[in-house]
Amino acid sequence: MIKPLRTALTIAAVTGSLVAFSPSAGATATAPPTGKVTVDVATVNGSGCRPGTATVAVAPDNSAFTVTYSDYLAQAGADVPVTEGRKNCLLSLVVNVPQGFTYAVSKVDYRGFGSLAEGAIGTQKASYYFQGMSQTMSRSHQFHGALDDNWQVTDTTGIEALVFAPCGEKRNFNINTELRAEVGTSDKTQVSYMTVDSTDGSLNTVYHFSWKECPAR
Repeated sequence: MIKPLRTALTIAAVTGSLVAFSPSAGATATAPPTGKVTVDVATVNGSGCRPGTATVAVAPDNSAFTVTYSDYLAQAGADVPVTEGRKNCLLSLVVNVPQGFTYAVSKVDYRGFGSLAEGAIGTQKASYYFQGMSQTMSRSHQFHGALDDNWQVTDTTGIEALVFAPCGEKRNFNINTELRAEVGTSDKTQVSYMTVDSTDGSLNTVYHFSWKECPAR
């Protein structure tokens, strides 16, 4: 299915809790470290992020990292196969931080484009967790047609509820996302779709770090 050209950016933010873990012991969040921070993709799986279609970059000031997708599209209606109505992506990331620091993710900005016929429904979901930690909470945002524009949703959590990576341990940060497009009550001959992909890098997902210093040993 050929996607139409995107229209001018119009943003409507939806805010909710990001992750509901117990607070971690130690100091409260501090300024980003000045040392080098890197984020490497350990594994990538899912129908929405085939190998080579998801890239990660760290902000120069170490305040955040971005994930850009080039083929993350869910669509429904007309002769589109039913399997195209749900796409997902599981990223397992290795976040390398300067010695003496640890991090949490305090806010995530998701951006994409939606083309939903009147009565169609789009859904974006996400969950986040560190390797080896069972507690996780997902957030879900729903969009109702008619829609033909860029969209943005923001998941946030307060510092008192953040979970930080254990100091001195290597634990992958896992991101599990899902995108759905459903015909709903719309005209079934029309194609509706939701996307978080970006062929030019202008639409990406931003994961904002919260930093703290580890206790001296």
